[in-house]
Amino acid sequence: MRVVVTGGAGFLGSHLCAALLARGEEVVCVDNLVTGAAENVAELYGGDGFSFLRHDVSDDLYVAGAVDAVLHFASPASPRDYLELPIQTLKVGSRGTHNLLGLAKEKGARFLLASTSEVYGDPDVHPQPEAYWGNVNPVGPRGVYDEAKRFAEAMTMAYHRVHGIDVRIARIFNTYGPRMRASDGRVISNFLVQAIEGKPLTVYGDGSQTRSFCYVDDEVAGILALLDSTHTGPVNIGNPDEFTVLELARHVIEVTGSSSEVSFEPLPEDDPRQRRPDISLARRLLGWEPKVPLGEGLARTAEWMRHHLGTGGV
Repeated sequence: MRVVVTGGAGFLGSHLCAALLARGEEVVCVDNLVTGAAENVAELYGGDGFSFLRHDVSDDLYVAGAVDAVLHFASPASPRDYLELPIQTLKVGSRGTHNLLGLAKEKGARFLLASTSEVYGDPDVHPQPEAYWGNVNPVGPRGVYDEAKRFAEAMTMAYHRVHGIDVRIARIFNTYGPRMRASDGRVISNFLVQAIEGKPLTVYGDGSQTRSFCYVDDEVAGILALLDSTHTGPVNIGNPDEFTVLELARHVIEVTGSSSEVSFEPLPEDDPRQRRPDISLARRLLGWEPKVPLGEGLARTAEWMRHHLGTGGV
């Protein structure tokens, strides 16, 4: 297949581009490099089947030649990024999604939307199944990301119903691994950098809020299984193992061998109390579930982060 991947130079997008190439697909990577980085796909240059287009998908996009699939992963995705880029986040979720659906319609291509667990907001149902409609504050600071993705899902299904576009929606839960930006503000990258540098690990609130963390290799495998499936509606792709933020901090200290302590700061506005995917649908329809346990994934990520930070240890 010839596949267009938007946001392909980002953390998750770059792993997806590499996995698609590894299974013999041709990849057109599209990224404006606002939160992505050219170095994430540097090793893919020069190989057969890879091309890069620097472009903001909130503007009209033209891709010459045949396209078999469009994977829309372009968007600021960490709280730090979308709080600093609120209007760009809303535009890429609305205009960007519209543009990419138009490309899929023009080319007769399958369309896969990278949605998010944030569509569930601060959930009143736990764990979160795909049938849960969510508890989102549309006017809060996090609403720019949550509502951009909710709108993107609605637009995707409208194109499916009106134009017959073959669509997939992946609701992605917290994902981590090599190529995470050290400064992206996500809890795992924050903790790893702080532990490696011997600084206190910053826990917001009392640390009792829960999250579920999926290693990037598992996440990509689930996304590709969804792409290859015949299922149209949203599917949760995440790890159902649930940890408190305080438990995560202790895991990070253990795998890094750090002497760091934990410090506490106030909880940000609208920060979800709990987040855990119900992956029954992915297990049944895709035959997929994550394989990499948290300790192993953290160790791999810490090794990459140490190298990225230019230090051999804590």
